[in-house]
Amino acid sequence: MPHRPPSPFTRRRDLLLLLILLPFIYSGSLTAQVRQSHINEAFGEGEHTRYRVYYSSLLTGNVTAGEATIEVESARKKFFDKEVWRITGTGVSKGAFNWFFKVKDRFESFVDKEALIPYHFVRRTREGDYVKDDDVFFYHEQGLATSRTATKPIPANVHDFVSALFFMRTLNVENFDADSSYYLDFFLDDSVYVSKIKYLGREVIETELGEFRCLKIAPMMATGNVFANAYPMFVWVTDDKNHLPILAEAKVVVGSVKMELTAFKNLRNPLTSRLSK
Repeated sequence: MPHRPPSPFTRRRDLLLLLILLPFIYSGSLTAQVRQSHINEAFGEGEHTRYRVYYSSLLTGNVTAGEATIEVESARKKFFDKEVWRITGTGVSKGAFNWFFKVKDRFESFVDKEALIPYHFVRRTREGDYVKDDDVFFYHEQGLATSRTATKPIPANVHDFVSALFFMRTLNVENFDADSSYYLDFFLDDSVYVSKIKYLGREVIETELGEFRCLKIAPMMATGNVFANAYPMFVWVTDDKNHLPILAEAKVVVGSVKMELTAFKNLRNPLTSRLSK
């Protein structure tokens, strides 16, 4: 049977919230339509990638902090009669980092195969003493998202941060405007954020898997105690149809955190950007 998330309007206070939000929801729908389809030539069934996460500084050198994996598979259930991808990302700390900051994270995004928008986002975060569990259901036609703690209005075609990563992989350089930028809405912690992603050109990147021709992009991040500026991160993706993330580097207050691809299988397209092994 097709899977339908629980209705966001099951409590009296939610009905009141709906009445308050209706003018904003429908006024927005006049200019913003929910996407029905989007071309995806970048990823497909069974893609599996593994990354090494490490911290780098002048004092420590490169120290392995953890490992991350991302897997794409077809979900067994449908959402709103739509076939969906189940994209699962996990992250765990390794070695000495387990002694003072143990990490065990798991994220899932159930993404419409045609429109590439999420219907359900699962978050299970365990980082040191910090614990965060959440389930977000997206009602794109109604312009609403419900989490464990709130019901919020959302713009058309909003993403969670997992679906946003895979949606960005489907874009071509031609999708970026004259400012070499692309704007993307995503929903996290009961708030909608607008991220500006800059395209910075082409580079050749060397990793333990070899040399790759890559596109270099910089996503805008929130500033604060960890990041010193709005564009602290660079991401390199393969310059081929896969747009596979090869390397990510984020400058933090002291040193940098890097994530490097160490293994992959079941890519949708040949890895033509690979120059050497």
